[in-house]
Amino acid sequence: MSRQPGADVGVSSFGYLHGGPPPAHLTLDLRDHFRDPHVRPELRELTAHDATVRRAVLDTAGIGELIDAAVAAALAFRSGPGHSELLRLTAGCAGGRHRAPTFAMALADRLTASGLAVQVRHRDLHRPVVQR
Repeated sequence: MSRQPGADVGVSSFGYLHGGPPPAHLTLDLRDHFRDPHVRPELRELTAHDATVRRAVLDTAGIGELIDAAVAAALAFRSGPGHSELLRLTAGCAGGRHRAPTFAMALADRLTASGLAVQVRHRDLHRPVVQR
């Protein structure tokens, strides 16, 4: 993720089934600890652009606390001596359509509310559902 003028933090989402994580200062792997909306047939074809998916992800136990921790980590990184460099945070899940992009959007909203300029990228959100 290249730095856009004025951006402090780059937040990206991705799916491990589509390749390794993008380069980042902090990568959060959401696969093993948070239930995948993909297992619910009514959510499988939807994405993080759909409110029902976002609600399912954000209502998962522990997600709110992880967002809080990621915000705290980002603010700690930004207070360090290398704060002029774009801070890159990534979140990954299996396919990159549900958990990771929802998490990335919520994280970006919180970081923006804390006064940081944030750019968001979803590497795999547009990809078809992975058949498993």
